[in-house]
Amino acid sequence: MNFFLYILAFKLKPIRMNRILFILLMFTTTLTFAQEVPDPETLKPGSKAPDFNLPGIDGKNYSLQSFSDAKILVFIFGATHCPTAQAYEDRIIKIQNDFKEKGLQVVMISPNAPYSVCLEENGYTDLGDTFEEMKIRAKDKGYNFPFLYDGDTEEMSIKYGPVATPHTFIFDQDRILRYVGRIDDSEKIGTEKIHDARNAIEAILAGKEVEVKQTKVFGCSIKWKWKDGYRKTLDEQWTKKEIPLNELSVAGLKELLKNDTENLLVINIWATWCGPCIAEMPAFVDTYRMFMGRDFDMVTISTDKLSIKDKVQKFLEEKNAALTNNYIYGDENKYDLIEAIDPEWQGQIPYTLFVEPGGKIYYRHSGGIMPLTLRKKIVDHPLIGRYF
Repeated sequence: MNFFLYILAFKLKPIRMNRILFILLMFTTTLTFAQEVPDPETLKPGSKAPDFNLPGIDGKNYSLQSFSDAKILVFIFGATHCPTAQAYEDRIIKIQNDFKEKGLQVVMISPNAPYSVCLEENGYTDLGDTFEEMKIRAKDKGYNFPFLYDGDTEEMSIKYGPVATPHTFIFDQDRILRYVGRIDDSEKIGTEKIHDARNAIEAILAGKEVEVKQTKVFGCSIKWKWKDGYRKTLDEQWTKKEIPLNELSVAGLKELLKNDTENLLVINIWATWCGPCIAEMPAFVDTYRMFMGRDFDMVTISTDKLSIKDKVQKFLEEKNAALTNNYIYGDENKYDLIEAIDPEWQGQIPYTLFVEPGGKIYYRHSGGIMPLTLRKKIVDHPLIGRYF
């Protein structure tokens, strides 16, 4: 059923994907046919903490013994790409700060196999779940706890059995699991009322029984390494999409720049003879796939001559550039194009513009743009954002 929902939305493009449908996809557990291996069982309260050996982003390897001095050990399974996990980052940092002097240690673990994360699931982030991207997110947010990578073997994740990110496991000094579940009752920042994880920590510190030992967890599904079929299917579907290419006049360009939509519009100006343009095109395509379910559009404008339109079409097809639209500038005078696009543009390509609804230019970039810069600028715009 989950797969059917995605394909339905996929075929309805260029109609904007319904936000509710996108959320359903974001938190889908997996494709039914991909469930050849059952999900690991969640560790039960009262269980001893299983050992592990995982690399941290700081270059060290960690095991259970690495945290032997901690009176309370809090394992939180998180994911760099997940909007729910991102919404909880500041709260997790605060838990570490508030209880550090009382002997608490937070440890975050990324359980996801990066190759099982679909591009379409990255609509609320600039980063995926690779080891290197974990380092970037931790630095950006100022993580004050170890961040461990379990995406290759998932050895720890299989033993502990998280069902979603973030999923919290709190152990006492004897490494007995005293609480497993959510951090609190609301992912929306500032609206939480029941602080389950904090309540458990305070009970343990006070030598009391934890009243609520286990809760359900809302968040992004774990991307187990044996569930890569979903991504493979979507990647294959993408290669079969029709690639638009339409002629664009100066008058048409001016209409495009008005951006009479409710979406953030990214425009990339390029040519087949431009090395940096060719090199960065795959990143633009992947970026569009990430954000196409949001309030977002992306178009390219080729400055090639109309006489080689077939060559432009072939290149776009080779790159699977099934964006909102692709254009080829139809007039010979490129200076008319330069003046119509942006008075600040001096004419060099590639050139990238972010246009807000109503036509205001939000961001401009001359030359090749790094994928991370492109995606960070998109996700940090108020129309997009990292949270629901």
